[in-house]
Amino acid sequence: MRALFTLAALALLSFNVQAGLNKWVDTAGNVHYSDAPPQNVKTQSVPNIAGTGQAAAPATYSSKSYVEREAELKKSKQEKSEANEKKAQQEAQAEERKRNCTAAQQNLRMLEEGTRIVTYDANGEKVYLDDAGREQRLNDARKAISNNCN
Repeated sequence: MRALFTLAALALLSFNVQAGLNKWVDTAGNVHYSDAPPQNVKTQSVPNIAGTGQAAAPATYSSKSYVEREAELKKSKQEKSEANEKKAQQEAQAEERKRNCTAAQQNLRMLEEGTRIVTYDANGEKVYLDDAGREQRLNDARKAISNNCN
């Protein structure tokens, strides 16, 4: 009976023993684990996963209430939706600039080909574009390209 009591006491005391565990690699490349690191060998400390001997949480720490967490969640969702809207708006503007660039390039190509350009007046009659009008449209097309194709 006395031996059983002594054995139980030793078993309980052994649970409180905390030896640090070290990991090291020898010259042959073999990995070893030991509680006492060898001399002149770089060792790596293995973390304690048993949960004993770990530092307690700081006393100043306080978890946030449900209302605070909910407010943070709503704020982050709103920020994400605003960022997505802004991104979509920028993409739409980029797409519009691309379409405007293509149209301006086609317009400039048509004006530079040298064929006669016909427009219609308010009465529906054909009016041919003169050289001054063509030059003005060429300048306008070049400005549109410089504004939209950068």
